[in-house]
Amino acid sequence: MANANPQRNFVVIAVVLVGIFLVGMQFVKTIPPGQIGVATLFGNVQSQGFPQGLHIPVNPLYRWTLFDARQKTHLETASVPSQDQLQTRLDVSVQYRIDGGMAPDILEQTGDTESAVRVHLIPKLRSLLREQGKSIERAEDFFLEATQETLQTALTEGLKDYLAPKGIIVSAVLIRDITLPPFIVEAIERKKEREQAVERERAELERVRTELQQQVARAEAGRAAAIEEAERKRTLADAQAYEITKINDAIARNPAYIQLQSLEALKAISKDPASKVYFIDGSSPTPLPLMHLGDAQTPKR
Repeated sequence: MANANPQRNFVVIAVVLVGIFLVGMQFVKTIPPGQIGVATLFGNVQSQGFPQGLHIPVNPLYRWTLFDARQKTHLETASVPSQDQLQTRLDVSVQYRIDGGMAPDILEQTGDTESAVRVHLIPKLRSLLREQGKSIERAEDFFLEATQETLQTALTEGLKDYLAPKGIIVSAVLIRDITLPPFIVEAIERKKEREQAVERERAELERVRTELQQQVARAEAGRAAAIEEAERKRTLADAQAYEITKINDAIARNPAYIQLQSLEALKAISKDPASKVYFIDGSSPTPLPLMHLGDAQTPKR
């Protein structure tokens, strides 16, 4: 009996401690990172939200709703009519987050985060898309960079102004994809093909023009070379004519000039091993070969 009492006392103490711990845990609340806790007591929403972390003490009768206050992205696909009455499909992304300070108001007026997005963000986004589409003249204008920038800015500012009082903070609206009506896509593709064909023709014309310019340059170079060669030949001919004129003048003034040149030729012939036989006219006053060439030029006395 003595041993049973300590064991029984230990069990009782352990049970009491566990009970105290469990009861104490009812007064402790841990909010996960990036979330806001909103407490309700008997259906009444507490006006103050609880940020992430450990909170002691809290009313154990609270019922908790958690709001994720981290950045989120909503994807939306909508058909947007332009002024030409054509429907263009736009895929947009809305980057937003819940305003933690307004989490109690969101819970009281709308519900949880999904309800706030469904009730406020999505309808307003679709309305703005249709409204902005009316300012676009043609469906293919959606592909213009200026049109996309204007559309994104208008959507972002419109959602910010509308959703901020409702506890949703919008940081950006981005256009992810644009899908035009099929017949416009085909027309654009045909237009691109025509433009590519024109570019190819332009490139071919440029190539031909370059080749013609090269041929003209080569022809000009050939013409210049021909002119230079003709000038060189003309100069050479003038020099030869001048030389002949001088020789004729020398012959006219001195008939013995030919005999002197003949004597120089005989000297050159005598040095040629192939020259073996010479014919000498003994009756001539100039018996050596070629020496008589000047006789016709020598005046008789």
